[in-house]
Amino acid sequence: MTTKQENIITSNRFNRRSFLKTSATIGATATLSAPNILRARNLNEKLNIAMIGSGGRGRRNLAEFKSENIVALCDVNENNLNSAALKYSKARKATDFRKLFDHQKEFDAVVVSTCEHTHAFATLPALQLGKHVYCEKPLTYNIEEARIIRMAARRTKVATQMGTQNHANNNYRRVVELIQSGAIGPVREVHVWHSRAWGWHKSEQVARKAKDRFIVVRTPKGSNPIPVGLDWDLWLGPAPARPFHNDYFPGPKWYRWWDFGNGTMSDLGSHWVDLPFWALKLEAPLTVEARGPKPHHDIAPASMQAIYEYGARGELPPVKLTWYQGLEKPQIWKQNGIPKWANGHLFIGDKGLLLSDYRKHVFLPEEKFADFKGPDPFIPRSPGHHEDWIAACKGGAPTLSDFEYAGLLTEANHLGNVAFRTGKKLEWDTKTMRATNAPNAEQFIRRDYRKGWKLS
Repeated sequence: MTTKQENIITSNRFNRRSFLKTSATIGATATLSAPNILRARNLNEKLNIAMIGSGGRGRRNLAEFKSENIVALCDVNENNLNSAALKYSKARKATDFRKLFDHQKEFDAVVVSTCEHTHAFATLPALQLGKHVYCEKPLTYNIEEARIIRMAARRTKVATQMGTQNHANNNYRRVVELIQSGAIGPVREVHVWHSRAWGWHKSEQVARKAKDRFIVVRTPKGSNPIPVGLDWDLWLGPAPARPFHNDYFPGPKWYRWWDFGNGTMSDLGSHWVDLPFWALKLEAPLTVEARGPKPHHDIAPASMQAIYEYGARGELPPVKLTWYQGLEKPQIWKQNGIPKWANGHLFIGDKGLLLSDYRKHVFLPEEKFADFKGPDPFIPRSPGHHEDWIAACKGGAPTLSDFEYAGLLTEANHLGNVAFRTGKKLEWDTKTMRATNAPNAEQFIRRDYRKGWKLS
């Protein structure tokens, strides 16, 4: 392998043939220790899938799962529902996903593509009924919900997957192999940044300069007419009641409002923190602190950073992970110490640096690694993120972003926002799910739900 091939690896590095060859030897071992998957099916037998959410990501997921039987469609927006039904005319239709479970014998698996604040409410009953579940990221709205879903999935032992598509790409898998094989030595520091600056800004001028798609600097007054076909009350679900306004809907407007989402930290953290979380075998941090503007009571910040301290994991040393979003960047980036990629991960090891993004990676300093030859692949290459879940549903090896892994990642990302909103360096006790030094964090770890909504 040439230096260029090793240093910059693109998504077409491994083909389906190499995937099958690799997974034949590695996947067999993984299956032996994996949870039992209920209702294993012949690979040629189609799954019966209920789609909860058929617009936005739901529309994309419908296309990804078109090889299977789509037997039920659900969306609070009848426009999305009816549009999807044009192609799947035999599928059962519903606007309230809770009523969909009254017909649970009709489907084997559920795909959850709702907004963040209802993920757990659509996912939990599916797990309790023994259905396989694919849920969009982030897995849940808050930490308590993530814990509930993770424990439910552990008990039920069905096939699960969070929608972190990049978890399946070849570059991510290669970076994990390089880090875990010691290519840059023990890693004690990681920086992760994304330049999206969506959320609360000090002024409209700042928002325009940051290229935010929707300028929001304050909570709107009054209301707008509810769009025809939208059940606003159902869309609100467990969130506090508030009148409809165009500033909240449709996506991606809602994701920046604390009542419905958790901004970029939660959303893109699911993709970008995923890589170091996987590569460094992270679980629960010991401490988390955050920096940024004074928190707005209603709107997540456009720019901020969160600093996590993780303890030793077996032979792996303690590590500090710093997340940056919006206008925030690592000092080494600002000082031109590394290529100024708009988004990236920087692993700092005792023997060198590894810089990566979704599709490529490079060792630094490059001359030091000119003759470097990496390890042979040891993580099975994926035929596709959605394909991984379908195979798991039919008795294959568990997905690598199942709810056990995704639940821990989601908890960690939410903790960054909790630290930001409390303004304290949190000392985290994962067993009790408490920030021991910050009683005011409780309101952000869990919340009371609107009347008529329970997570149990």
